[in-house]
Amino acid sequence: MNETIVRHTAAAPEATGHALLAGRHVMVVGGTSGIGLAVARHVAHEGAEVTLVGRDAERLRRAADEIGGARQCIGDLHDSASFTALFDALPDIDHLVITAGTASLKTLRESTPDDLRRAVEERLVGPLSIVRAALDRLRPTGSIVLTSGLLAERPIRTGAILAGTVAAIEAIVRSLALELAPIRVNAVSPGLVDTPLLDSFFGDTKTEALATAAAALPTGRIGRPDDIAQAVGLLLAGGFITGEVLHVDGGGRLV
Repeated sequence: MNETIVRHTAAAPEATGHALLAGRHVMVVGGTSGIGLAVARHVAHEGAEVTLVGRDAERLRRAADEIGGARQCIGDLHDSASFTALFDALPDIDHLVITAGTASLKTLRESTPDDLRRAVEERLVGPLSIVRAALDRLRPTGSIVLTSGLLAERPIRTGAILAGTVAAIEAIVRSLALELAPIRVNAVSPGLVDTPLLDSFFGDTKTEALATAAAALPTGRIGRPDDIAQAVGLLLAGGFITGEVLHVDGGGRLV
């Protein structure tokens, strides 16, 4: 990221009196598509002031329009040190949600050293650097939500590297809940969720693959981004929840 860009659109629609996050400032890193966009939409509906962070200005603009208005900031996990400048340009934050990060499923034999470094950078170094940069701007009554994943508990043959990084996030969350208290620190652990990321995994076989996966789950369907967004909303609003990993996987850990 060569520069910090902060852009505003019209404020989100005024919250109703019962909105759980009314008046709170929520930053969503990776909020332009998939789960991140669903989280931004959900917290905006609950009355939050939303700041979206992503790499592409046009995608940020479209996402902000979709949720009814949000502050837009250019940011990239691969240049996480630059988030320090970004936070300097923003008001204090109540909640930080980080959903950004790609996923690659390769065996260890197929993986190059660059693949290994990229996985650690995107899933561990990047998110933790953002959290570190945010600490002076996070209100003590606020919280952080990181993203884990089903592979932490349900391994597959090609998932060792990704499993290691998401399992590390779960351990980190428990330690940070103590270190950063009273700021609350939690993680959401999605199972298989129908997002654009799955297109790169399955290609033309996506429909058939998801139907097979859904049939094996106790819920009889795979996840939708809104399912994960609702879980994140619970972690943000739940003032007595910290050090927790909330599994939203349709029972995938059980089968």
